[in-house]
Amino acid sequence: MRDELAAVLRHPALAPFLPLLHAAWEDGDLTADELAELYETIEQAPGITDEARQALHAWLDPARPPSAEDLARLARHIRRSLGDTVRSIPMAPADLGLELAGAVDPDVVDVLRRADRTLGPLSAATGERLLGPPTARLAPLPEPEPARFDPAALTALLDGPHAAVKAKVRDILRRPEFAYRWGISASEYREVVLRWARLLAAEGIGGWGIPTDYGGRGDPGGFIAAFTVLAHHDLSLLTKFGVQFGLFAGAIMQLGTEEHHRRYLPAAARLELPGCFAMTETAHGSDVAGLETTATYLPEADAFDVHTPHDLARKDYIGNAASHGRLAVVFARLIVDDADHGVHALLVPLRDEHGRPLPGVKIEDVGDKAGLQGVDNGRIWFDHVRVPRGNLLDRFGRVHPDGTYHSPIASPTRRFFTTLGTLVGGRVSVGAAAVAVAETALAIAVRYATRRRQFGTGRRAWVLADYRTHQRRLMPRLAATVTYHFALADLADDYVALHGLDEDTPNRRRLEARAAGLKAYATWHAVDTIQACREACGGQGYLAVNRLGPMRADADVFTTFEGDNTVLAQLVTKGLLTEYRSQFEDLTPGRLLRHLTARLGGAMAEAIPRLGAVGDVDEPESQLELLRRREAHVLDTLARRIRKRTDGGMDPAVAFLDVQPHVLAAARAHVERIALESVLRRERTVDDADLRALLGRVRSLTALWWIEGDLGWFLEHGVLSPPGAAEVRRQVTALSAELRLDARHITDAFAIPDEVLAAPIAL
Repeated sequence: MRDELAAVLRHPALAPFLPLLHAAWEDGDLTADELAELYETIEQAPGITDEARQALHAWLDPARPPSAEDLARLARHIRRSLGDTVRSIPMAPADLGLELAGAVDPDVVDVLRRADRTLGPLSAATGERLLGPPTARLAPLPEPEPARFDPAALTALLDGPHAAVKAKVRDILRRPEFAYRWGISASEYREVVLRWARLLAAEGIGGWGIPTDYGGRGDPGGFIAAFTVLAHHDLSLLTKFGVQFGLFAGAIMQLGTEEHHRRYLPAAARLELPGCFAMTETAHGSDVAGLETTATYLPEADAFDVHTPHDLARKDYIGNAASHGRLAVVFARLIVDDADHGVHALLVPLRDEHGRPLPGVKIEDVGDKAGLQGVDNGRIWFDHVRVPRGNLLDRFGRVHPDGTYHSPIASPTRRFFTTLGTLVGGRVSVGAAAVAVAETALAIAVRYATRRRQFGTGRRAWVLADYRTHQRRLMPRLAATVTYHFALADLADDYVALHGLDEDTPNRRRLEARAAGLKAYATWHAVDTIQACREACGGQGYLAVNRLGPMRADADVFTTFEGDNTVLAQLVTKGLLTEYRSQFEDLTPGRLLRHLTARLGGAMAEAIPRLGAVGDVDEPESQLELLRRREAHVLDTLARRIRKRTDGGMDPAVAFLDVQPHVLAAARAHVERIALESVLRRERTVDDADLRALLGRVRSLTALWWIEGDLGWFLEHGVLSPPGAAEVRRQVTALSAELRLDARHITDAFAIPDEVLAAPIAL
């Protein structure tokens, strides 16, 4: 320690001035004149002896500034003397000086205040050096402010008609045996996941959607609800559960008949028979119609010969295949008497009771993946494997012993899409699960944002949630997540209502298109939301134990399994175009002319910015109208572009490919409109006024955020004027700040148990 510092610390009369003496040299910006003025002010204080004046003069000598080490020592002395009491910053050096000295002469107070005017308040950095790092930088999770609505009422609304099964699954996941495991090998992880899945099966959760005659609950809506809650937990478990009980057992249930149900479903529901859903091939993912695995009927053996003709036709990325699967639902081209009847499903055994691959079956692990390391994905080859004729899942296509083929659906194309349509529940489930994953990420990020302090004002630095940029990052995604939750809940209800019906009706086709669209955009939204939450939690969000990083890696595949999102979005638009065309096919020439005239008038009106005034965008009718007008206009112009190309001789399929960006824009416009209608219906029908007001805030922020995301289109087509566009941006910022007051209560209403949330930064 330099003599000058020792001398300053030796004199009690200088104690009130120690923060000033530190601040004088903190940034090195004080001139010699300013230092002299400070010296003259302090030496006028009562009790300053000649020896103290000499020490003061030496410390403030501009020719001999203190070393960095001495400044650090002085800061440590001040911190130790002040103790751990939390103080408000910005704070003047004089205030700290008064705390150091305790009771002081009023004249000393006056001198301190005059010296303050020379130095100004402490900076946040100086305050932290003198007070130490903020003790509340990661404080205990604060209790939220009183809610403006009843969170339990929101939970009940979110849980819907299957609240009991959701509560049951939450209670199971709270158990110690479901605690997360970190730092284990992939093989260990797979065994943990298998053990978890067996525990769920033992509780009857896996069989919730299986008919009661075969040991289940016969409640497909309850199965989707259980699956959704599992998405708050480990996503490898979710995937394993979905493969076993949703895809494998579901395919047997939907594509098989009584004998298959009786023989296989009870064991599948108990996970005594681990199975696979072997559809995807290396060269054929979304293109199911192009699968190349063959199942050729051999009349003399009354069996099918299942064969992989080349490596690109191997079954690829098949869940449960690498380690645990014993039986697979294999999708293959059905060949009977040299006639190709298209893709059908049949049951092919993979392993014996000891887990060894059966003759003719080759299995290998796909290797390390970006995520879902607890799922044993594998590749499967079949080398002329024979399976009995009865193993064909023959609900929609049957082969008789004499080698004749029969189907209740004459059209091969219709039969193919009916077969795939029975599996639409997978897309409903994955979409709902993706929303649940986004809810988990938001619960972690929102809780962290209410406790983590940064920048601003030292010990009283702002929590992250108070920053406008942080609100802008999280709150619109929170609102959209709630909106998608309701949209997927409506989809699940409609799916259950049509479950088990074979008829190829317009309602069923619309449901399938809706499931494709919501699966695509909900999973895209989830991946975007998880990434935003990870970034919002900084380095803490990158720690595996805080779950966001692994969650992001695991959920990424949601965008491509159960159908690649880009392909599914195109299916949505194809359905919309089919309905669009059907509007004209049944019209007489006179009605067609009136219809086209009305559409033309609407298109001309869209050149006038009718929704441009400030304030218009506040109203739910205006927000929904903006989304409706975009959807109608995008579909109209898409149909015209395709028609122009086909009129010029272009093949319709090529014409569709030529306008693919426009096709995706139409799908997005449609999905966002139907999702907004879901939350708006609840807002208009809920009885609780406070909950209705919350849903209004959620609906408004969702709508305006989506509109802001496509603001170029609204401006380009005159649907919004520049002032209206500016108002949209302003409202998104204002509503984000407003929803911040509700955010903790909304995420608590997701009802994710702390044992399941588990991230230390959120507890």
